[in-house]
Amino acid sequence: MESIAAREADIIEEFSFFEDWMEKYEHIIALGKELAPMSEAHKVDDNKIKGCQSQVWVHAQESGEGIAFEADSDAIITRGMVALLLRVVQGQTPAAIAQYDFRFLEEIGLTAHLSPSRANGLLSMVKQIRLYGVAFQAKRG
Repeated sequence: MESIAAREADIIEEFSFFEDWMEKYEHIIALGKELAPMSEAHKVDDNKIKGCQSQVWVHAQESGEGIAFEADSDAIITRGMVALLLRVVQGQTPAAIAQYDFRFLEEIGLTAHLSPSRANGLLSMVKQIRLYGVAFQAKRG
């Protein structure tokens, strides 16, 4: 399986091809459109990300050594942002996810180009994904 660092490097390289932020936003929206549909059964309050203006759900379950994630949002840009986050952590081990700092968000300039409310929502998604890593790591003992 590809490491978090390799996935992060791929994303940084991918975003370096775009000239301006409109192109980057269009790419993020396209990523959201490619996100696999989330099971309606998992769109429950327990999976809802608190702190997001739009509705965002993230569900995680153990899958072999790693964690399998599902996500969805009612806002297309937010759906793209969560798709981008999951690209890095999908299938990774709980320990790797719990310790991961999502540095690529700064490197591609995403955090600097979001409105304060979207930036807070992105931070809330990152925190929840890391919490899943911590929770599954603790469960394994």
